[in-house]
Amino acid sequence: MSNDSSLYLIVMLGRSFGPTCVLTMLTVGLWGLWGQPALPTAALAKGATAAETLHYSVDWRLIPAGTAIVSLKPNAPGTNQGYSAEVRLTSSGLLDKLFRVEDIYHADYESGFCAVQSTLDAAEGKRHRETKINFDRTQKKASSIERDLTANGKVVKSSEVEIPPCVHDLVGGLFMLRTLHLEPGQSANIPLSDGKKSVAAKIEAQEWEEIKTRAGTFKTLRYEAYIFNNVLYPRNARLTVWVTDDARRLPVQLRVKMQFTIGTVTLSLDKIEANKALTVSKQEVAKRVN
Repeated sequence: MSNDSSLYLIVMLGRSFGPTCVLTMLTVGLWGLWGQPALPTAALAKGATAAETLHYSVDWRLIPAGTAIVSLKPNAPGTNQGYSAEVRLTSSGLLDKLFRVEDIYHADYESGFCAVQSTLDAAEGKRHRETKINFDRTQKKASSIERDLTANGKVVKSSEVEIPPCVHDLVGGLFMLRTLHLEPGQSANIPLSDGKKSVAAKIEAQEWEEIKTRAGTFKTLRYEAYIFNNVLYPRNARLTVWVTDDARRLPVQLRVKMQFTIGTVTLSLDKIEANKALTVSKQEVAKRVN
């Protein structure tokens, strides 16, 4: 599994974590309080006051494969009125024995989820890579640098690409998806960049569906995000996101369907922790690097 496949799942960060697909991302409506009044999407776009964390279970070919934890918190007052996101993807069960994955993704955003910078620390099997992306809104450029942490931080890849004044990483793009109010059959474009490529990714609202997860049963609108098949990523795949039809606009399920030989990866919402952000200690960072 490559660094790019981590980003696919994150999302589902993201990175997700590369998924790894997070993924990522990245992975992702963190402002709705479970069981409490939710912030309207206008507040989500402009700013909010509470930190929250979403917990997802990750299945591969219907087999439990790991967990994805996605956290968002507002920056301190007087800074750039933006946000910080953390995503952690960890393998479990059979997959963990065959190919251990422990990815940590961090991203900073200005107001409107405009990306500022991101870091992916991907420990996958025997590989341990760090990828940093800087989004320069003034120069309208995004630069990416990937280092091999098993080889004293040797640079293995670097790139630079032109971007619009406000662009999103994959996780920030998923946050922006929550602010859309599309009806089935309607679509919108969201500017995305991974530091190597910059695109206007099409987001299409498709059908109303009822989705059941450990967090409950939800009426949702199914969206498809066209980021694969040489749009942002070269892999042949489809990314589908189910978002609740209420003020919270929670992404309760995310699915990456790849070719038959690889299979399908599904992230299902398990629980929400309000007023709690995911943190990575300095000791853990040092342990991962050494």
